[in-house]
Order: sequence, then C-alpha cells, then structure tokens
Amino acid sequence: MFDHIIASEKSSNPIRITAVAEADFKNWLGKQTNGHQAWVKSSGYEGKRGTHLALPGEAGAYQTVVISYVDDAKTQWDFAALPGALPAGEYILTDDVTENDAVCEKAVLGLYLGGYRFDRYRKSDASTAKRALFAIPANEAAKRAENIARGIGLARDLINIPANDMGPEELEAAARRLGEEFGAKVTSIVGEDLNKRNFPAIYTVGKGSDRDPRLIDLRWGDESAPKITLVGKGVCFDTGGYDLKPSSNMLLMKKDMGGSAQVLGLARMIMAAGIPVRLRVLIPAVENMVSGKAYRPSDILKTRKGITVEVGNTDAEGRLVLSDALTEAVAENPEMLLDFATLTGAARVALGLGLPALFSNNDDLANGLLENGLALNDPMWRLPLWDDYRPMLDSKAADMNNISGSPYGGAIIAALFLDRFAEGAKAWAHIDLMAWNPSSRPGRPEGGEAQGIRAAFKLIADRYGK
Repeated sequence: MFDHIIASEKSSNPIRITAVAEADFKNWLGKQTNGHQAWVKSSGYEGKRGTHLALPGEAGAYQTVVISYVDDAKTQWDFAALPGALPAGEYILTDDVTENDAVCEKAVLGLYLGGYRFDRYRKSDASTAKRALFAIPANEAAKRAENIARGIGLARDLINIPANDMGPEELEAAARRLGEEFGAKVTSIVGEDLNKRNFPAIYTVGKGSDRDPRLIDLRWGDESAPKITLVGKGVCFDTGGYDLKPSSNMLLMKKDMGGSAQVLGLARMIMAAGIPVRLRVLIPAVENMVSGKAYRPSDILKTRKGITVEVGNTDAEGRLVLSDALTEAVAENPEMLLDFATLTGAARVALGLGLPALFSNNDDLANGLLENGLALNDPMWRLPLWDDYRPMLDSKAADMNNISGSPYGGAIIAALFLDRFAEGAKAWAHIDLMAWNPSSRPGRPEGGEAQGIRAAFKLIADRYGK
C-alpha cells in the first residue's frame, strides 16, 4: 500500500526536499547561490504551488528538490505529486518542513497518499529500489499523518478489490482483521439467523445471492466511554435486482460497499489514535442479485423497527439494509451516529462526484462536519431533510415505500427514508457519497476513495480526544 515510505533512520545520504511557501519564493531565491539562481531562472521555474525543481550539487547530480506550497486546506496535494514524479533515490524532508507542525503533517500525508498503489492483481517487476523512497520523520505530526493515510488506504483497498474477492464473507474477514489489530470484538449474524434475530430487511435483500448476507458488528473501547456508532452500507455487488441495472451502470458496482469501507477506515483512525470512546461499527453486508430467491418489485418487507415497506424498486436496496442497522444503532442511544453510503445517483447529479451530500438531524453535528471538511479539503455539502417531501414515500399497501413516484429530489427522499429509522438519535448524520475517483490526480488515483472520514475523524478527535 505504502511501500515508498521508509523510516528516517534507514535513510543513508538522502536527497533533501526543501519546501518554500509560494508567497516567499522570490525571497528564498534571492538567498541561493549564484549557480542555483541561474539554474532556477534557466529552468523557467516560478515557484507555483505544487510544482518542484531539482537543484544540482557540486558533482552535477542533484542533491536538493525544492517544492512550492501554500499553507491551506489543499497543502497535502502540493506534496502528493512527488512520489510519482521523482526518480529513484532516497529523499528526506528538511527542517523547514519538519519543524512546522501543521505543514509537516500535511506534507507527510501528501507523500503517503501520493505513492498509494493498488497492485494486488498486477504482475510487475517494479520494486521499492526502483521507486523514490521517502524517509518520514519520527515526530507526532508524521505519526498523525500516517494514521490518516492508513485509514484512507484501507478504505481504498477494500473498494478496489473486485466483488469476486470481496463478498459479504470477505468483508467480514476484513473487519475481523482490523479488530484483531486493535483488540476490538467482532461478531456477525449470518444468513437465516438474521430473520431469527429480527433483521428481516437485511436478510430479504441479501437472500437472492448464494453468498450469505450478514450483519457485521465491531465493538471497541471502554464501555463507560461516550458511545460513537458508525454504520456503513455493505452492498458488495449491486445488480439492481429484478429492476436490473444496464451493464454500463453495473461496471462500478463493486464500489457499492464503499460506505462500509469508509467506516472501517474511520474506525481504524479512531482506534489507532486511542480516542477514549466506546466505538461500534455496524455493517449490513449483502449482494443484491437476481435469482429464484431474490425479492421482487411490489413485495412488502418487514423491518427491525416494525415498519412495513413496499418495494417500489429493488435497486433502492441500500436504504433497506441500512434501515435495520440504524434501528439497532439507535437502540443504544449513542452520542453520535454516522452512516456512510453510496446511496443515490441523485446526490451525484446534484453535487458531482467529489462532494458528498450530508443530511443531519443535528445542526451542531452537521456544522462540525462541514467546517472540518472545508478546513481539511475533505468537503461535504448539506442538503435538507425536507418535511414537505415525506408524503412522497407513502404507500397504499404498506407503512411506506422505499422510493418516491417522482423523479425529483432523490437524495432527499432516500435520506428521509433513513430518517424514519434513525428517529430518536441524539445526533445523526447521513453521508451519501461516490467513494470513487473517475480519474487520477496527485494523491487521488483513479479508483476507490475515502470521502468525509478525515473530517469525521477530526471532529471526533476534537470532541472526545484525550
């Protein structure tokens, strides 16, 4: 995942990376040797953010790389291009970076994410010896950055793994590995036991697959600590069911468990940081398939809360499995309840791929997520739980429908559906996200992506940290 990172004490005769604030570039240049000033000018280098230039040493080979940055929410991306752009060698950040706590954390995060690779299925003769290697300082800022990076990397890896190797059972195994790493307890309710223990919506959606549905349950931390519960949609593959998706829309449906990947990545950050909370992670893990056992349009489902739901569309399955998980989560009355889900195309139409939609019953929670998201360049945008739209979920045959008859406001309609099952939660937020980069940018390669979890982690760390 991050094989381009090495410990600082392992580096021998490294090439120095010196960082210069874009606004201070002219001042910095004036302090350089005549030779380096001439080199910079002849190279046409202007010190714009995110750009770098190698400076030659006395023997001709370069000994320093200058990178320009701006200290703001996007600083990490200024550094993220370096792992893919620099030639093989060992590199180290100079003191001007490592002694600035805020910049150091962002720089190290950028270096981690800039070198992220998902190559599980590719044969390659590439090795770390042929890559640029980065020696990371052993300070607290770098440790914080590593924690964030590893949480993001876990989320990306889980999403990138194809559905043949990431079904409900494999998703449970990933949660168990995480639990073992940090001493968390992981249990699951599988197959017919879901019905027996009153999780009928999860069972009904997942029973159409030969791979058993399940509810994965991770618990960590002191039982007397403030309760934080994370719920993640774990639809490991979504055909749409009998309301079958066209093939073009099915190509990325391995990422429909992206919500579960987010909460496991976020849980890793929380546990690794040792934040004194009572953490619970609930993942309804299913495949939405077509078979003789699959549920059908117009079926009426029972839910854990006792609400009956008429199936207006089998491709609106995520909200059904989340309904049971949210009901269970609310029963413990956590201080904060967050759910992450790749729930609606309507949210993408409204906000695009890089801006998750945020819904919440609590202004303080919503504002905290929004403010931290903007500060960290991990943004979300709040949409309303608009009461006037609630009747659009009415059903003539059941307590409610899982869709509206209208083509408009689909993300709000889905959130209002979930709101019925999050009723009574002290502070609940629902994040409807893409969990995927359609193209590559420095530090953000094409493929699975973590969205919103850096903002959520910062909020939780600030509120409940030591």
